[in-house]
Amino acid sequence: MVMKNSRDTVRSFRLAVAQLNPVMGDIAGNLELARAARARAAGEKADLVLFTELFISGYSPEDMICKPAFVRACEEAVQVLAADTKDGGPGVVIGLPVQREKKIYNAVMLLDKGRIIAERYKIDLPNYGEFDERRVFTPGDDDPEPVVFRGLPLGLPICEDIWNDSEFCKKLARKGARLILVANASPFSRGKSGMRSDILARQVQKSGLPAIYANQFGGQDELVFDGGSFALTADGNLAFRMKHFQEDVATAVWEETSSGWRCVEGPSARLVSGLEADYNACMVGFRDYVNKNGFKDVVLGLSGGIDSALCAVIAVDALGAEHVRAVMLPYRYTSQASLDDAAACARQLGCEFETVPVEAAVEGFRQVLAPLFTGVIEGVTQENLQSRVRGTILMALSNKSGALVITTGNKSEMAVGYATLYGDMNGGFNPIKDLYKTQVYALSKWRNACKPENGKGPAGVVIPQSIIDKAPSAELREDQTDQDSLPPYPVLDGILECLVENDLDVEMIVARGYDRTTVERVEQLLYMAEYKRQQSAPGVKITKKNFGCDRRYPITNHFRSLKTSLPG
Repeated sequence: MVMKNSRDTVRSFRLAVAQLNPVMGDIAGNLELARAARARAAGEKADLVLFTELFISGYSPEDMICKPAFVRACEEAVQVLAADTKDGGPGVVIGLPVQREKKIYNAVMLLDKGRIIAERYKIDLPNYGEFDERRVFTPGDDDPEPVVFRGLPLGLPICEDIWNDSEFCKKLARKGARLILVANASPFSRGKSGMRSDILARQVQKSGLPAIYANQFGGQDELVFDGGSFALTADGNLAFRMKHFQEDVATAVWEETSSGWRCVEGPSARLVSGLEADYNACMVGFRDYVNKNGFKDVVLGLSGGIDSALCAVIAVDALGAEHVRAVMLPYRYTSQASLDDAAACARQLGCEFETVPVEAAVEGFRQVLAPLFTGVIEGVTQENLQSRVRGTILMALSNKSGALVITTGNKSEMAVGYATLYGDMNGGFNPIKDLYKTQVYALSKWRNACKPENGKGPAGVVIPQSIIDKAPSAELREDQTDQDSLPPYPVLDGILECLVENDLDVEMIVARGYDRTTVERVEQLLYMAEYKRQQSAPGVKITKKNFGCDRRYPITNHFRSLKTSLPG
């Protein structure tokens, strides 16, 4: 922080925001990320570097917080970082878990002059959707004081603190805070960027203080943190915005005026939205799951259908074509069009492609089972043999090569159980698990028209139009289509969104114009498939309620919304 001598003395404050991609539990690695970011900020003459929520541990550490050695190691790492500040360079605000007596807090620490100057604890611990902080953390004091950094009083709320208490920053202002710095680990879901802007704008309007919203970047299991850190001036205008869906370290210059602090210089990045945001989330979440878990390559079944095609494209964009192996696994019902489409898609992407017929393996199982199935009409059991043989082959390739198997079922299929356990559900991760079928089509069309900024795949058409145009089919029997046993996908997805995202009952959904019999059947399928979903691979969260951390239903469950009357 420097003083400028002029007729009106102006105090200038250079704040760097570090929007980085920590690895869960890699405390030493996250410390080195922090040191590198601080060094970069020092080169830009920053006074202070703001990191994100629980940066040193990664977010969310869940029950790792219950390990005293883990919590202790996090604080030891921050003490090392504090010692670095002896050099007179920028101070640091950074998030970590801390234990005080027998209580564990979600904390931020202010580091300067070689030591820890202050620490503040998160007060509002979220306990909904993907969040379960009340399980492991103790809430902090609900009347926090500002912290003083080189003469400048700062308010240091942590993420959820500003979401529910609209006067949180106003309280800090009354106690003398002049700038609000919010450390966040706010996961992506559709429309989340607008929610963050509205939340911060409300705090700014009530407190009269400018505020900086630092958000984490990167994938962690099912969650994607999309970055897009930003700041608002005291009058609610956008002061700066950092890169969206990318790592970034940026410095903004603030100057003190008679009416408070204003931003005079800062980054102006583009906010990604709509289908582009959904695609980036799928790509980033998939890439980080693969890389952070030590895989180099992936393998998937490329069937000639749209789901596997989109998964192949996401994989190539995330990892590069040289790390993606696509396998066509045809049986007697596989059409020539599917063979041609799978080959064309792989050719467009430039990834390895091979064909492994499964006829001999399927017929071998049929012969082994023939004595047990005498007199039984062929049906789903025999059809599922095809899927399970394919799953076994892909897992064998994974075991042999060390590549991660991608599973390719969409949210519509996961919802109604239109998937085969130990067959097409085999795999370690699913990049489209939280995309309904209609959204799969929309993203496929978007990707053919646009290339993501950091995608490693080719530009132009990567999914043949014939794949998009054909009727969806698992090709498990002659002339089969999905619509033989399911409602049209626009209808199915509309009903599922009502049931899953909005928790509506049958009567409410019928009132929206859907056929009662269809709604009742879809609800029944949704509940019956719970046991399958709980055995499915993790996948990127896109919607406000995914099948995973957001939605926790018992497998054994006889409730249906039509059976709500109690005995008299």
